[in-house]
Amino acid sequence: MKNLLSIAAIMMFTLSTFSQEVKEVPSVMLKSMKGEAINSSSFDNEGKPYIINFWATWCSPCKRELNAIAEVYEDWVEETGVKIIAISIDDTRTSKSVKPYVDASGWEYEVYLDENGDFKRAMNVAAPPYTFLVDATGNIVYQHIGYNPGDEEELYEELMKLMN
Repeated sequence: MKNLLSIAAIMMFTLSTFSQEVKEVPSVMLKSMKGEAINSSSFDNEGKPYIINFWATWCSPCKRELNAIAEVYEDWVEETGVKIIAISIDDTRTSKSVKPYVDASGWEYEVYLDENGDFKRAMNVAAPPYTFLVDATGNIVYQHIGYNPGDEEELYEELMKLMN
């Protein structure tokens, strides 16, 4: 009986920990592709919304999503002023392939490295791709896990709701 209660308590703690929704962008140190340190709490878009997308070079759906958004990104920026901050969760072994992949893809996003997964954990991201929409005041107003073709249209609709 004691073991059963212990297991139940652990399960309740785990569920409550993973179900907690992050409301604001936490303060975590990241690294730019040039190796410079940056604090996630300094993310800003001059009073306009921004998107944080967690991805990895080994994640095919992640790359499909960011490539799909890249096709319409210029229009999104023109219409809304949004910017995308792509957070690579590649670890120290695979993070060397991030810059070559980003350069080859021609992405116009800000890209940062979360090699230790600290920011991923602070944002309660279980697996990539994971996308957050942050409003002009820094509040997370929408989040989406995974990617299916067309998900970028749903993200755009959520972005347009913020603009109205």
